[in-house]
Amino acid sequence: MATGSTMHTFTVQLADVDRGVYDDFTLRVARHPSETDLYMVTRLLAYCLEYEEGIAFSEGVSSTDEPAVLVRDLTGTITAWIEVGAPDAARLHYGSKLADRVAVYTHRDPAKVAAAWVGKKIHQAEAITLRSFDPGFIEDAVTALERRNTLTLSVTEAQLYLDLNGTSLTSALHDHGAV
Repeated sequence: MATGSTMHTFTVQLADVDRGVYDDFTLRVARHPSETDLYMVTRLLAYCLEYEEGIAFSEGVSSTDEPAVLVRDLTGTITAWIEVGAPDAARLHYGSKLADRVAVYTHRDPAKVAAAWVGKKIHQAEAITLRSFDPGFIEDAVTALERRNTLTLSVTEAQLYLDLNGTSLTSALHDHGAV
């Protein structure tokens, strides 16, 4: 944990009908002083939406050679590279060469995020997926954020149903296809 980080604890109930993933788990999420609440909530949702065996948060902003979230197999090989926000093309290129699968989850305008990658060299760009949420969804989730949190996330037909500390929110999970 970085000096000055704020710890948030999440007791999570996940029911992802679309992927057949159902689990209850507890996450401790360190928010670095330079990390916004919007970024942290997006990172948390990316973790939940990509949840599988071997998933982990990276060292965060202090680690320049890893994404926000990654998945490793039992040998330690990175199998999924999951970025948050608006990563540059070089990071996507690097991640795409290391991992079988790359995804980007953003709380920003997805058109502007994708526009920054146009004409840039990105390994297997056609296989990278960009995902976003309805406008205002992440901002509304941030208002319900506390240091200790109870989070229930259900996903059905790309529709998210989020309950965060008693605040109920919904959003479509927008898949903008390949980069």
